Amino acid sequence: MEIRQLLYFMEVAKREHVTEAAAALHVAQSAVSRQIFNLESELGVDLFIREGRRVKLTPIGKIFLERIKHAMNVIDDAKREVQEYLDPKKGTIRVAFPISLAAYTLPTAIYAFRKQYPEAKFQLKQGLYRELIDGVIKGDYNMALIGPVPMEEKKITPRILFAERIVALLPIHHPLAKSAEINLLDLKNDPFVLLPEGFVFRDLVINACSEIGFVPQIAFEGDDIDALKGLVSAGLGVTLMPEVTLVDNTPRSTVKIPLSEPNVTRTVGVITPTERGLLPTEELFYEFLQEFFTKLNHFKD
Repeated sequence: MEIRQLLYFMEVAKREHVTEAAAALHVAQSAVSRQIFNLESELGVDLFIREGRRVKLTPIGKIFLERIKHAMNVIDDAKREVQEYLDPKKGTIRVAFPISLAAYTLPTAIYAFRKQYPEAKFQLKQGLYRELIDGVIKGDYNMALIGPVPMEEKKITPRILFAERIVALLPIHHPLAKSAEINLLDLKNDPFVLLPEGFVFRDLVINACSEIGFVPQIAFEGDDIDALKGLVSAGLGVTLMPEVTLVDNTPRSTVKIPLSEPNVTRTVGVITPTERGLLPTEELFYEFLQEFFTKLNHFKD
């Protein structure tokens, strides 16, 4: 079994088309077909179902693909570790993150890090809460920023960087728009705009409402934080969101107001795998994150 065979296999599985895979790999279609045939012969199983020019993975092919993805991640990490051992300041950091940290928290940290290490590179991956955890466990990446921080999850090491306040975002003409602070219960009759199901922050908002005795009326859903801001700006409802997402970016025709009750917060931090070590450049960034947010928290206090 050769690495070239595995690379060809992964590309065909991705595109479900031998000709398109060959074009992406810049090799002849016959070369791809031959390597796939040799791989199947060596394994003694069919990895693909042929349907004319298109192909689909067999059940065992799907299992094999997942194992090979993990193996290739290990190989890539090994190559990077050798390179970064010579000069970790020039390496690549693969980090995943949720949409709620995309606008301010992660860019701010990366900007500050690159001021110290300008030749460091980043590969960024956005994902849902469960995807971030699973990705770290499976080896798709070695580090993810996340909120709230999962403290009981197996096979990951959680590190809380800071706790952030959750605030209300109201249309500017809302009856409570000029309040210094509000009780969340005051919004029980308002329509809410929330992220879709599957987003952990949606659950945080619904749980906060439930804890004080009401179920929010969900009028609209937006795919990201900016979409929610736009819906509130248009007067279509109210919402809760992390205060950090409104730093330098409170949309026009809206106001952010602190909650007097309940005190809603969430932890934000970084998770890493327990069964793998960080690569040298990732270790630099991991240590930097802890120092950076410790200083920020001290400054806020």
